[in-house]
Parts: sequence; C-alpha cells; structure tokens
Amino acid sequence: MRRIKLGILQTNHDKSVDVGDAFPDDAHRFRDMFDAQDDRFQYKIYMTIGGEVPQDLDEQDAFLITGSPLSVLDQHIFSDGLSDFIRRCDAAKKPLMGACFGHQAIALALGGKVEKSPDGYNVGIEDTVYCAKRPWMVPDRDRLPMYMFHEDAVTALPEGCALLGSSARCKNASFAKGDHIFTTQAHPEFTSEFMSCVLRFSESAIPEPGRKPAWDSLEKAQEGHVFGLWTTEFFKRALSHAG
Repeated sequence: MRRIKLGILQTNHDKSVDVGDAFPDDAHRFRDMFDAQDDRFQYKIYMTIGGEVPQDLDEQDAFLITGSPLSVLDQHIFSDGLSDFIRRCDAAKKPLMGACFGHQAIALALGGKVEKSPDGYNVGIEDTVYCAKRPWMVPDRDRLPMYMFHEDAVTALPEGCALLGSSARCKNASFAKGDHIFTTQAHPEFTSEFMSCVLRFSESAIPEPGRKPAWDSLEKAQEGHVFGLWTTEFFKRALSHAG
C-alpha cells in the first residue's frame, strides 16, 4: 500500500541552547510520534516559520500545522500565506490537522476568534474531555490526558465547525470541520523529557501560583500517542472519502 504523503508546516524554529539544540524540532517530534505506529508516512517539511507555504495542495495527500511559542495574534512573515493556505485546504476539503498554534491558526483563518486567556498560561498535563465523537477517533476514549502549553485560546469556533472536546482551562480544545479538518490545543507529540525541559526553561514567565500545579501534573500518565492514532485514522478516512 502506498504511503500517505504528509506535509508538515513547521511554525517554530527554536534556536535556544537549552531546548532547541537539545531536542528534535517540532516536525521531527510529530514524525517520531507517527513512526511509532504501524502505518508510516512519507514526509515533506515546509519551513513555514521562514515563509514557506505549499503552493499546490496536490503536492501532498494531507497536511499538518505544528505548534509554536509564537502567538497567532501577532503578524508574522508567514501569517497571511498560512491563512490563505488554510482557507484553500478548507475549500478543497484537503485533509488538515492543526495542533496548538496550528489549532488556533485554523480557527482564526476560517473566521473564529482567538484571545489571550485571562487566566494566563495553561501548562502541564490536562484532560481533553470529548463531548462528540468522529469515526476516526479509535481506539475509543471519552477523555485524553495530554500535554498543554499555551496562553492564547480559541474562544469562538468558525461557522461550520463542531466542538469535539474541552479541557478544564480550554473550552474549545478540539474541533472538526466536516471530514477534512481536525484540531487539538494539546501537544500529542511532546515527550515527558521535552515537556520538563520546556517548563524548566520558561518557568519564570509563568505566574507563581501556576508553577507547582504544572510540575505536579507531569506526574500523571498522558496519552498523546492515542491522539496520534486518531490523526492517522483521520488522514486515512479523509483520503478514502476523497478517493
């Protein structure tokens, strides 16, 4: 069976010694997550952080937009191109998944609303509780504990999008549009080592009351790999319907 061609739009390039030089980049973290599964993809990385956005949607079978420490509320060199790309994917019903920054960018590009959380950073392992299910969400779970690290949040979904899951500090933590768009505010691709490093590196930016709860939450088990399985099934089903 031919491997799915997956284009990963990398919206982050960490140049720090403590984090960026010590761990694989965002695109490689997603590749590692998918490569642990039975199904393997054929990858192409787009350095969207530098302005590279796919021009021809048929270059790949499906696309994924990574997370980033940048805010979607700011104007970046790639902001307009990424928004246009998301709208073209939607119009063509091209399979598209977004995580964290990608989740927010998709919501914003399609007419939703993103705002800074009044509660500040949401950091640690938090359950996304699913109020709705889709056929690709197998194995079945009512909730998934996953790594969270964000200050911005989707506060209004775009027209035509359906809420799938919420967490204690993020109402719109996962949504879908039709069978071609699927998102999560969480970081299913994070490892425990990476999350601990990022938290240690950025701890001073987190208000004091939130630091200990963030560290304490990391003692819990997380299931980002299950969301990874859902994403693979999402791509397969979307492409099957398109075919």
